Amino acid sequence: MSSLRVSLLHQPSFVNQIARRFSRRSGVKIPRKNFEIAAMASTPDPKCVLVPVANGTEPMEAVIVIDVLRRAGADVTVASVEKDLDIEASWGVKLVADALLTDCSGMNFDLITIPGGMPGSASIRDCATLEQMVKKHAADGGLYAAICAAPAVVLGSWGLLTGLQATCYPSFMDKLPEDVIKVESRVKVDAKAITSRGAGTAMEFAVALVDQLYGKSKADEVEAPMVMRSLHGEEFNLEEFNPIEWKTDATPQVLVALADGVEEMEAVMIIDILRRAKANVVAVSIEDKLELVASRNTKLVADMLLEDSTELNFDLILLPGGLGGAKAFAASDKLMALLKEQAASGKLYGAVCASPALVLEPHGLLKGKKATSYPSMWSFLSDESESHNRVVVDGNLITSQGPGTSMEFALAVVQKLFGRPKAIELAKSIVFI
Repeated sequence: MSSLRVSLLHQPSFVNQIARRFSRRSGVKIPRKNFEIAAMASTPDPKCVLVPVANGTEPMEAVIVIDVLRRAGADVTVASVEKDLDIEASWGVKLVADALLTDCSGMNFDLITIPGGMPGSASIRDCATLEQMVKKHAADGGLYAAICAAPAVVLGSWGLLTGLQATCYPSFMDKLPEDVIKVESRVKVDAKAITSRGAGTAMEFAVALVDQLYGKSKADEVEAPMVMRSLHGEEFNLEEFNPIEWKTDATPQVLVALADGVEEMEAVMIIDILRRAKANVVAVSIEDKLELVASRNTKLVADMLLEDSTELNFDLILLPGGLGGAKAFAASDKLMALLKEQAASGKLYGAVCASPALVLEPHGLLKGKKATSYPSMWSFLSDESESHNRVVVDGNLITSQGPGTSMEFALAVVQKLFGRPKAIELAKSIVFI
């Protein structure tokens, strides 16, 4: 299977984090020139968050949480519980952690949050260093959280949910210990523990973490620009015009374009969900390199360069958003030529967030089409009449609004390629509905 390698890097650097935390704990001032700490002295310390990852971690649950917390200003450290930084996550996604878990054992965090996925959750459970860290963190009154299989497999097995209300992935509910009060909430907060059900609840979970760290005002501030659904758990819909059958001769071949500045949540959700549906997804860099720095300083490594994909035939070409990524897509002559050929031949293409307005529209790829985009960019569209819809399909084109609509976008693609029953089945499997 094609792979998307994700190195979860962020600013300030990991060395800067160590210096800042040491200074805060010890009272010893670390010279800026030694550690190149970028933050001004008057800037309040951000909340520090630890996200442990392992081989088999669910990438949507990791990347969405990391992205949303960084939007809130949290200083997120992604730590590998394996022997090296490279992580083989689920669905062909590869992660490269910021540090080994052992390098973080002496640090203090405001929140430790654990993604799910199997066997990732089991590997995290079996990490004695992390177990000791989380138990001490909980005993000291720190916030701790888990999603999907991790509440049962990790927190429950460590005795950290005793007497508390908690939820988890539906098929793991019976694995929660008897002393846990089982609830079927999409997200549950009880005391200092926050739990959630799966990849389809990851954005709600992440916003709840922001709420617990910073308060409701900050959570609302972060949530609004993401265009999240108002009724979580409801069936998704798409608005369709000039309907045609999306037919492929065999397994659908899908190109997902990547560039510096691409929105990592959107990219990972699209790739993850389409691979779950058994499409063959190839992540293609439009730059002259495979390693790309995404919008929240997540490092993505594509499967191949665009120039190496020219001999391949793709049934569908999709563009994630992100302001920097969209601008790079629009400036790529090779990508634009490929998209124009795709559209002219009646083949399938689509985009989300900034890309419909900044890439497709100026290159004539929305001519005569109904479409939507990120709400602040609706005025860039020559036809705004259907832009209020979260997902719009017009013939061989599909568009959507932003990070909070990207699961609906990917599921709508599944619906058009494989049928509504398959899309609903998949949506239920990730607890999106």
